[in-house]
Amino acid sequence: MGIPTEPIGSIPRPPALLTALADHAAGRITAGELAEHQDKAVADTIARLTQLGCPVLVDGEQSKPSFATYPINGLTDLSPDGAIIPFADGHTRQLPHLTSGPFSYQTHADTYLKAAQRHTTLPIKQAVIAPSALSLLYPAGGIPGYPRESFIADLVDAAEADIRGCLDAGAHVVQLDFTEGRLSLKLDPSGGVLDAFIALNNQVLERFTTEEQARIGVHTCPGGDQDSTHSLDIDYAGLLPKLFQLQAGNFYLQLASEPDPDRVLAIIATHLPARARAFIGVTDPINPTPETPDQVRDRVLAAARHIPPAQLGTCDDCGFSPFADDTSTSRDLAFAKITARLEGTALAADVLTG
Repeated sequence: MGIPTEPIGSIPRPPALLTALADHAAGRITAGELAEHQDKAVADTIARLTQLGCPVLVDGEQSKPSFATYPINGLTDLSPDGAIIPFADGHTRQLPHLTSGPFSYQTHADTYLKAAQRHTTLPIKQAVIAPSALSLLYPAGGIPGYPRESFIADLVDAAEADIRGCLDAGAHVVQLDFTEGRLSLKLDPSGGVLDAFIALNNQVLERFTTEEQARIGVHTCPGGDQDSTHSLDIDYAGLLPKLFQLQAGNFYLQLASEPDPDRVLAIIATHLPARARAFIGVTDPINPTPETPDQVRDRVLAAARHIPPAQLGTCDDCGFSPFADDTSTSRDLAFAKITARLEGTALAADVLTG
């Protein structure tokens, strides 16, 4: 039997693209020249993943400013002093907040998908940001003439269009990035914020048919930026039962970096819906040591003791560079870890086949 395996999304940008990003920010090159560098990086990413034998490809998010902010890139009615996300090593990321309405996406993810499809005929997965993350754009004090209810209605419509555009364009699967799920329990241990996030995301997911939901997945992790996390100290047990209430067919779950994976696997086995597949993280992007195929094999076999193999897949814990300026992981290290995931998953499949 085969075990499906997929990347999460981002791959570190090559040096030439990082230089081009800096040059564009400084006004030394045009937007068109930057786009050429981005397209070359996408082509190289797809070529390298293909050479490794990846059954499902990604564009590595080479053209995204970040996994979270692509829909608002270029939006003018923003203030920079929005929600702050603290990481364990002391660094922070800050979102902007919206200053006026109505809210709309400036870029939809199908533009990235269609650009990637020019370089391959193999299946491509497209990551999109969960609407729950973008709900943080609305300021606590409100916006005159644009109540939160109107913002949420606009956000739900835009998020549906983002997903549907990717499905219609032929994405193998559309993955909602939901890293704020675990973080919400750090900000609000009562779980109220998490409940609101789940309800909002389901407002979008429930607009899709069962067949469409089978091509939609949700990724969760404790963050991964500059070799640090924002919520690894939060008990997974508080998130997972509610996570599986989301109306999706695939769940991509960070696990390689968990201190007690067997405990987490038992929780997954208890709550995983019968119609869903759990893709288990078998490589840790922020660990500088590449996994070996044997390590990956053993992680998969451990998961198979809890989860029926027919509902099991593998993935990386997180993207390798979710923010364009994160250079903490090298491009070659990312591909080495992906190689280990592919080879180790195949080894585990051979064992399970007997």
